[in-house]
Amino acid sequence: MKQLSVLIVDDERVILNTMAQFLERIGHQVFTAETAEDAIQIMTVHSVEIVITDIMLPGRNGLELTRHIRSDHDADVIVMTGYNEDYSYEEAITVGASDFVFKPVRFQELRLRLERVQKERQLTRERAAMMEKLQILAITDDLTQLYNSRHFFKQLTNEIERSNRYGHPLALLMLDIDYFKNYNDRYGHLQGDQVLRSVGKIIQSRLRSMDSAYRYGGEEFTIILPETTGRKATSAAQRLRRAMADQPFTPAPDNADVTVTLSIGVAAYQPGESLSDFVQRADSAMYQAKADGRNQVHFAHRANAKPMTASPKNNTLT
Repeated sequence: MKQLSVLIVDDERVILNTMAQFLERIGHQVFTAETAEDAIQIMTVHSVEIVITDIMLPGRNGLELTRHIRSDHDADVIVMTGYNEDYSYEEAITVGASDFVFKPVRFQELRLRLERVQKERQLTRERAAMMEKLQILAITDDLTQLYNSRHFFKQLTNEIERSNRYGHPLALLMLDIDYFKNYNDRYGHLQGDQVLRSVGKIIQSRLRSMDSAYRYGGEEFTIILPETTGRKATSAAQRLRRAMADQPFTPAPDNADVTVTLSIGVAAYQPGESLSDFVQRADSAMYQAKADGRNQVHFAHRANAKPMTASPKNNTLT
């Protein structure tokens, strides 16, 4: 059993010291307290994994302490009581105890119960880590490691609500890889997948902590830029466009380097605008960039307005 940090709480000094000596002898780090208040103070300063507490304590009793620990601390609790105490196993478990032992406590039994609680604690953490991993996989595109489109709509809904509530600017980029079908047909899907991965890496390398990027579908991507004006979003789009154009691809050893470019649409959120209209404006701006020759950034000023062209040579809107 690996070393544990254990806190023993008991107002009988002989029992407290004897248990502490035993646990230290078998390799654990031990803290001791005679009241629930002292125990809580220790836990605010030290990292404690398991608390062993008597039920009968001066002031707050062991069940009340257990309830507090399970509410405010990441620790398991083993509750102790005498055979004649008017408390049950069910009461201890109800308030959050992981186990229940009777006094006088036999040291070998205590050791086994510590091992059991430790194993359950480890299993709980492993399950939580697995669930977190599964949740991440459920919203992540496996190829590009960006978020997937399902998560995009959920997150954009949240950002629109936040923008409407606080009046913060919000921008959206829609990106499409130019002539991607031709690239796939000429060099094969494996090389096409490599281009998609590269786009994902380029996007990720240029995101702020508040931004989020998604593979929208096929060769289309989208980026949510909270607290970002249309002008700043257009500048960010130009940086992405240039980074992609500067990234050489060599589909095969006997091939010359190939340039792959992006067409990008930019939309700034308008207060009260629906999610579908917001996405549609960014999408229309992207298609306008393609219609004007690709490797372009276009900015949609407002609903039902003609998208404005951002020249590839500078960041001005024309």
